[in-house]
Amino acid sequence: MRWRYNETVLAACTLAFLATMAARLVISPVVPQITDSFGVSNAVIGLALTGMWMAYFLAQFPSGILADRYGERRIILVAVGGTAIASALLAFAPLFPLFVLFVAALGFVAGLHYSVATSLLTRTYDEIGAAIGVHNSGGPIAGLVVPPVAAWIGVRYGWRAAIAVGVVVAVPIFLLFARAVRPIEPQRPDQPMAERFELGPLVELLGRPKIAFTVALAVLGDFVWQAVASFLPTFLVAYRGQSATTASLVFGGYFLVQGITGVGVGAASDRYGREVATAGCMLLAVAGIAVLLAVPGLPAVAGAVVLLGIGLGWGGALLPRFMDHLSAAERSAGFGLVRTVYGFVGALGSVVTGTLADLFGWGVSFGFLAALLALVFVALAVNRAFSLGY
Repeated sequence: MRWRYNETVLAACTLAFLATMAARLVISPVVPQITDSFGVSNAVIGLALTGMWMAYFLAQFPSGILADRYGERRIILVAVGGTAIASALLAFAPLFPLFVLFVAALGFVAGLHYSVATSLLTRTYDEIGAAIGVHNSGGPIAGLVVPPVAAWIGVRYGWRAAIAVGVVVAVPIFLLFARAVRPIEPQRPDQPMAERFELGPLVELLGRPKIAFTVALAVLGDFVWQAVASFLPTFLVAYRGQSATTASLVFGGYFLVQGITGVGVGAASDRYGREVATAGCMLLAVAGIAVLLAVPGLPAVAGAVVLLGIGLGWGGALLPRFMDHLSAAERSAGFGLVRTVYGFVGALGSVVTGTLADLFGWGVSFGFLAALLALVFVALAVNRAFSLGY
């Protein structure tokens, strides 16, 4: 079978997503070392990580506008190159306030990638669910490889060396993307950028019932995803009594499952519908958290990771729903806008989960996450059962 250029674009975008995700995921396995080094609590480090994810999602809307003006290729290169620079700064941060500043900068530059790449793939492929599923697999692949490596490096050389892994990953991918992807004509090169920030059209887009409902579901789903990405290794150490190395391997396994099954989740949404596939993901994720909380033993952890990994791969099922209800001209900036809204609110998952853990323990904090996912399932079931049209 002959390799086509659109597959080159998909592969390059997936690797770029891997680079921007890897730089953020190297932090989670060394959270205990960072808290000890700076003398801060779980709530405080959770607040810093929330700042990173908020900055990540704040970048989504302007990234779409910039892509319409300058082309997707340039913006993705800025995202990957900026990720390398921000990771280097973070690794050398001498004080916790500077750590917070650099981790927010890392989130912002990494956030320039996703919406732009999704828009580019939507222009390239007809079956966008499968393409988005492949693209989303870049995150789980990063999660499989990077956390165990970062944990090992952190134990041996310290957390700063572990965070520097983000630089090592991003630089070669930046060079590869620059070489492999051709310059792309922007969709709105002459439209004044100020027009894109006018409040009226933004409110109108977000106020569309199908968009608003999908945003609400994505807020809850992303809240849980952010919390798990920030604290699953710490949860496994503190609640399940596992070693830091084992916890990082399990964390990597969680992302491995997402990487393997993400394409299938997207393809299922193309075949059976966005709502059915998303609801199935929610049920699996709830079951995974329940097993982690209530069933002892390492085999239970392995089974829970499979359930959780598939379930929290809901993006391949739910995110194409936005594209289904946006016109071709709206997709770059429009998808960036909804990503900013749901992701900014969902980023509270890190600080809320860390705070609940400090106040009530890890069992309560993760039980709360399961309740949020169950709420998404109920909302989808009610919408379908009563034909509400959302």
